[in-house]
Amino acid sequence: MAFRLSNNLIGILNFITFLLSIPILGAGIWLGQRADGTECERYLSAPVIAVGVFLLVVSLAGLVGACCRVTWLLWVYLLAMFVLILVLFCFTVFAFVVTNKGAGEAVSGRGYKEYRLGDYSNWLQKRVENTKNWDKIRSCLEDSKVCKKLQDKNETFTQFISSDLSPIESGCCKPPTICGYTYVSGTNWTTPANATADPDCQTWSNSALCYNCQSCKAGVVATVKRDWKRVAIVCIVFLVFIIIVYSVGCCAFRNNRRDNAYRGGWKGGYA
Repeated sequence: MAFRLSNNLIGILNFITFLLSIPILGAGIWLGQRADGTECERYLSAPVIAVGVFLLVVSLAGLVGACCRVTWLLWVYLLAMFVLILVLFCFTVFAFVVTNKGAGEAVSGRGYKEYRLGDYSNWLQKRVENTKNWDKIRSCLEDSKVCKKLQDKNETFTQFISSDLSPIESGCCKPPTICGYTYVSGTNWTTPANATADPDCQTWSNSALCYNCQSCKAGVVATVKRDWKRVAIVCIVFLVFIIIVYSVGCCAFRNNRRDNAYRGGWKGGYA
């Protein structure tokens, strides 16, 4: 009996997904096993491995279920796809809700913006204010050497204040402008003129920088907000694609049931 278009299409899509899952799984294992890997990389390895395993198992179920006409495997595949659609939909809505507040504040005479933690959603604030979470985030920031890169530029004061700093560079690698510190180099500042203007003014030091400042946490939240908005937009596109694939999978599932019924003695017409 000839394969139907929906079964062939599901088989091809899942074969491609199966091939994609192998490098994803391999990348996750590599991140976790690197001898010189950072704590941040090892922390990311678990979710990468989980995504790889999920794609591997689901694609195999869809591939075998569609091509070998194994109805129960195709049912498992459709169930997993339905759960994925729900998760993507909920995450997309959640991402837009928690990132609808907060923006950087322009500073007079500066090319960069500065960030305040209180401007952002309570949910994001609580995540970075949690000591355990922040210790991991801080470790990742230090491992990335984002502030060292700023120091290595050796810019003059005029060049520095005209720079378009990232939220993390602005919040973690320099003291707040309101403190009135005197610029020496990218991460070297002296003599605060207004040390009580902001709690971060006394938290800053040339050795520890501003990794424990509220402005640094705000810079991280601002970065998360920007990235989550981008991810949410990608999720919308992916969600439309997954829904189309799910619809094709439903057709393949119906074909399997009708073919099984046909082999069992029922000779009804085909849709």
